Amino acid sequence: MGSVILFGIAFIGGTVVVTLGFYFLMRFIMGTDPTGKDRELAGAVVMRISSLHALILALVFAQEMIEYQQLKFESVTEANAVANVYFDAERYGANEKPPIQQALFEYVQIVVDEEWRSLGTTGQLSATAWSKWDNVYQRVLDLTPTNVRQQSIRDHMLANVHAISDSRDKRENSGTDSVSKIFWFAAISGVIFMALGYYPYPPDARNLLLLSVLGAFTGIILFFIYAFSDPYNPPATLKPTAFERLLEELASPPPSG
Repeated sequence: MGSVILFGIAFIGGTVVVTLGFYFLMRFIMGTDPTGKDRELAGAVVMRISSLHALILALVFAQEMIEYQQLKFESVTEANAVANVYFDAERYGANEKPPIQQALFEYVQIVVDEEWRSLGTTGQLSATAWSKWDNVYQRVLDLTPTNVRQQSIRDHMLANVHAISDSRDKRENSGTDSVSKIFWFAAISGVIFMALGYYPYPPDARNLLLLSVLGAFTGIILFFIYAFSDPYNPPATLKPTAFERLLEELASPPPSG
């Protein structure tokens, strides 16, 4: 947690430094504005640049936030599908229950202990977890219902097994999708151009404070976009909470009444 805070401070501080640095650079090149004529044009230019810059940041921030929340939703959906198959196996019959439930328990263990972390490092799903899923899929396919009840349970299990596969693919895509380098070019360019446009204003304490506030707030937004763009790594790591709760439930099932 401490390293994340320090990284965030460094990220935001860097944006402030860039803002002030290019402001002083432009002022050094252009000199002062003794007549005040440059301020009108500079203000108009900065207004247009800042408007477009804010729009870009808002759109990308909203997109990353939606995808981050969508990953959380898909994780819950996948965990629920696993639970449905697990308990449907018990409802189907005592002979079919043990191998299916064992494979699902091991599957959840792999997701929590290995796969979630590997998505952050390699961006790929675990082959072992896929093997456990396929084991469950094959066993459900091999079920031979003898009555309407078992047929209904088997159909429900197959639907949930397919839902698990779909959610896995979405989890992998969420890990590999990242913010385009073009966005970072546009975002950093916007910060620089806005800083350049303020050169007609003298570097007194108030103006420098306002420029620092502009740079800091822009840095905060950029930091959040960077954090949400990679949900499997710090600083905004999304934990497999739904799978952890399911693992606890499967490891210590409630006593049968």
